[in-house]
Amino acid sequence: MTNAPVPTRIPVLLYHAVMEDPPDWIAEFTVSPKEFASQLDAIVACGRTAITVGTLAAHFADGTPLPPRPVVLTFDDGFADLVGPTAEALASRELPATAYLTTGAITPGRPCLLPPAPMMTLAQAPLLERYGMEVGAHTVTHPQLDTLAPRALRRELREAKLVLEDVLGHEVLHLAYPHGYNSPAVRRAAAAAGYTSAVAVRHALSSGTDEIYRISRLILRRGHTVADVERWMEGRGAKAAPFPDSLPTVGWRMYRRARALLRGPEFAG
Repeated sequence: MTNAPVPTRIPVLLYHAVMEDPPDWIAEFTVSPKEFASQLDAIVACGRTAITVGTLAAHFADGTPLPPRPVVLTFDDGFADLVGPTAEALASRELPATAYLTTGAITPGRPCLLPPAPMMTLAQAPLLERYGMEVGAHTVTHPQLDTLAPRALRRELREAKLVLEDVLGHEVLHLAYPHGYNSPAVRRAAAAAGYTSAVAVRHALSSGTDEIYRISRLILRRGHTVADVERWMEGRGAKAAPFPDSLPTVGWRMYRRARALLRGPEFAG
């Protein structure tokens, strides 16, 4: 058996809500159902093979072969559309995906930093798997992880994992950093908590040599069109990871850490 060539540019798309009338705070990162359907059709038409983050992570971990032209679709937070029309749109096109759920946001009565929005419920998480979606964790309260003290960081990572494992009945291995914010310490904590991969944002294409604990994703905004998605499917329109953090990124992290010391954990929207 010959080894397949390692893909040089892998689009990993990051969606949030798919709805017509989103709350203002998430509107910039919301795609309408019509536009979403058009984007999915473009992905199918381009000949990319959709895989889960788990499949991509297995390639990073042990060289498990990938299809020649992979694409990964991910969904953060757990908005209400995810467990219904969004999952149905994916399933009807036979597109597997990975959903990262913020447990505090989908559990009534639990604290969460996300502002109010229509959300799915924790009890519905198994339904995502019935649609063929992989479920990962997106912390409990959606904090900026790289600003937390070690104990709070460990609690966010471990509690979300345990809560999802309890409702799903199996291990949860994949993590998404809220806002994409991470650091070497956060990545080490993710590994120590038992996650085998973690996705960031970086708004860049991933690659066959990307970092397993900060896989790069391309974030979908309401202004993105099918043409943008088609460019990404061609491996164009964004730089490819891995690449080191820029000085502005490091400076922004230091500023947010200082602000967190004064204000405590807060939503960064």
